[in-house]
Formats: sequence, C-alpha cells, structure tokens
Amino acid sequence: MDLVLALDAGTTGVRTIAFDSRGQVVRTAYRELTQFFPHPGEVEHDAAEIADLAVATLREVAEHVRAEGHRVVALGLTNQRETTVAFDRERPEVERRAIVWQDRRTAPYCDDLRERGREPMIRSSTGLVLDAYFSATKMRWLLEHGALDSALVGSLGTIDTWLLWWLTGNVDGGVFVSEPSNASRTMLMNLDTLAWSPSLCQLFEIPSHFLAEIRPSSTNFGTISAAVVPELAGVPITGVLGDQQAALFGQACFQPGTVKATYGTGAFVLANAGPRPPDVVDGLLTTVAWDLGAFGPATYALEGSAFVAGAAIQWLRDELEFIGEASELEALASSVLDSAGAQFVPAFSGLGSPFWRADARGSLTGLSRGVQRAHVARALVESLAYQVRAMTDAFIANGLNVHEIRADGGAAAMNLLLGLQATNSQRPVLRSASLEATARGAATLAGLEVGYWSSLDELASLWHADQRFEPEDPTLVNVGYAAWLRAVERS
Repeated sequence: MDLVLALDAGTTGVRTIAFDSRGQVVRTAYRELTQFFPHPGEVEHDAAEIADLAVATLREVAEHVRAEGHRVVALGLTNQRETTVAFDRERPEVERRAIVWQDRRTAPYCDDLRERGREPMIRSSTGLVLDAYFSATKMRWLLEHGALDSALVGSLGTIDTWLLWWLTGNVDGGVFVSEPSNASRTMLMNLDTLAWSPSLCQLFEIPSHFLAEIRPSSTNFGTISAAVVPELAGVPITGVLGDQQAALFGQACFQPGTVKATYGTGAFVLANAGPRPPDVVDGLLTTVAWDLGAFGPATYALEGSAFVAGAAIQWLRDELEFIGEASELEALASSVLDSAGAQFVPAFSGLGSPFWRADARGSLTGLSRGVQRAHVARALVESLAYQVRAMTDAFIANGLNVHEIRADGGAAAMNLLLGLQATNSQRPVLRSASLEATARGAATLAGLEVGYWSSLDELASLWHADQRFEPEDPTLVNVGYAAWLRAVERS
C-alpha cells in the first residue's frame, strides 16, 4: 500500500505513525522525551534529543513498512506549539535547551508589559492574551541570556521550524520555515495578514531576520534528507500543524462551530470559527486553525487552554506514587461515588482559560480524615472535566452554538472522565475511534496536499466515533463545580 506518515513531536514524547487510505494506523513507534525542571516554574527540553527521537521513530516505522512492501508518499508534522528553541543554522549543536510552553520564567516581564498598557494592542493583533505561555517572551529571554551571541546565522523558532530544518538537511541546506498555526502562537504574527508584525517584533525586541518564513500549512515544505533519514530519502513533507490545530483537523471539525477537546499533557478545546478572525472573546484565545494554501482560505479557531491535564496524572503516579501506571487511575477513581469533598486544582503552571492567572498554584482542598486515595484520584478526574467545562461555558456564553464535543487524547480513554464531561458541559461527548487525532490530522493534511485524499469531504467521511456519552442530570456535578470554583479562587 501507499502510506502517509505523521511525526508527532509532543511534550512528553515523540511518535511516528503510518496511516493507510482509510485513516487507520498501520504502524507506530514512540520514544519518551526527557523533562528538565531547572528551577520552580521552569520547564525545558533538549532540542537535539527531540531531533534524535524524531529520526529514531521515523526510521523504525519506515523500516517496518518497507519490509512489508509499503511505500511512503508523504510526511505530516505536528508539534507542541509555543516551545521555543534558539539555534545556529551553521552549526548542528544547540547551545541552550528549548524553553517549554509550560515554563513561567517570563511571567514578571508579562506583568511589566501589562502595567505599561501593552496588552490591548497585543490582544487585538494576535488574538492572544499577554502570558508567559506564548513564545515571544521566551525568545526575548533566550536573546537576553546569550543564546545566539556566537551564532553566525541566528534562528529563533518553535519546534516545527526546528524539525523541518533538521529533517530537510539541517546545516546542509535545511529549510527555515514555519506555518500559521504555529506562528500564531508566538505573539509575533498578525492574525489578519498571517505575517510577522514589525510592531510586535519591535515591542519584544526580536530581530525579524531571526524568524522563519511563514508558508501555508499545506504545501511542499521540502524533502527528507538522505543523510538524516536514509529510509525516507526524498519523501516530501507536505503538511505542518501545531498539535491542537492538528487534532481539530484530525477530528474532521471542518465546519464553523464544530468543537474538539484534547486531553493530553494539558487540556485544549478548539472550535472552528470559519474563514475570518472572530472578535476577541473574553477568557478565550483566537488562533489560526490552518491555512490550506491552494485548497482554500485560512481557517480560524477559538481556543480554551488548560496547562495541566495528563501531566497531573503523571504527577500522581511519579511524585506521589498513588498509582503504578496511569491506566490504573480510572479504576481507582471509579471505586468511589464522589471525592468526599476534596477538590483538586491542577494549576502547576498557573491557570489558563478562562482564568488566565499566571500566579495561581495547584491545590488540594476540602480534606478530612475520611478522604482516601480513591477520593483524591476521583478529585483529579473531576478537575479535568471542570477545567474543560469552564471553557465550554465560555464558548456558550459568547454565543458559540456548541452541539457536541469530539474528544481525543490519552485521558479520553477514561469513560468516567467523558461521562463527567458530558454532564458538566451539558453537551454530548463523542470519543473518536482513534485517540491519535493529532497525528491523524497531520497525516491527512499531508495526504491531501499530494492527492492521497481528494477533499475535506472525503476526510470527513473517514471520521467516526467510538462511543457517545450523553449528559445526565447536572444537579450533583453543579454542586461539585461550584466548590471547585471556590477552590480555584483560593489557588
């Protein structure tokens, strides 16, 4: 068969997946990514490790599918979005680690800009709030701390830019490009023009020549270098999307108003907002969903972002050792009917939508002698549903007609979570038959560009739900949600 690959460079690991013409997974390879926490509130990745893991997973999948007689016709790339890397295009070594989207070290600088009255201009130009989450302040920090002092060809980019440069040859002719779904997360791109904003570059003191060329999300970005991945030499990279926009595409949310929720490292809810940038919505972000280039105009999205979801499950497993494996959480949480009054706020990296409080910190409140391990596990699962409810409530309050929520991501495997979500948000929740919506989105976008699939309508016909969760009487969850909001205020 002809196959399309997706390279998914996520926050906790790197994965390559081969898809067939029905959108079904043929082969997959995964490597976990090292997390660095130099100081409280700081999170870093080794960009060289990301590149190494990308190459390793690509080679593993390519070797298997070639041995089975298949042919790879295109590669799609998707990535953790705001994570920022500084590198020199004349040298393969990276002097400093990448600053991860969860990192809060630039929060004081954001506070200073806010006090100087800069937020309205940033909000209107980019659709984003002024927060350390986004890349511009990370880029400025890297420059201030000498990340490019000795660089011959200094470069600042998100992980898509880094991997495109690496895979297409790096120092030997690698392309230096990005695309709008990632560029719109930097706080440097104008939403209307889909180009870098000179005024924002000046505000954040980012020389524009350090930034990559912005191309459509669907185009031929270049071919994989034989020196980097010999098994895929000459395969074109024809689709690139930030991970949450890729999940929106992979969930076939092609019509305005369609909504997806991804429960990954964080929890992200995106709604297709159509071909024009929507008005600024209180508590939510406006972002580019994708730019299909020759296939049609750019599409925009409204987004709610919670910084911690699956990461809280990892914390419960690794730091507190409540569970041995993440898969044990649902059974433990389901063994009790409620959280016995305990409320968990997973604000390890501040609070995202719709609160946007960088100074918030995680908390576990409402404790009594009757609270057991199972109650804490239940409180954590409930908190994931509450975070997404806060976002869907904001969508609905601002006039977006949410008919249903299409769910994906690792934590979406929990029936308990999706049942709670349906009742909290009072909307049906449909779990995608493939929880790998992010990789599927990158693959289908890349396949569309090379004619592997003919249209968005064909891609929509491939999507189907694994299970549907209907809302139940919300009386009890409303009581719990009100208590959780009080806990959020204390956080």
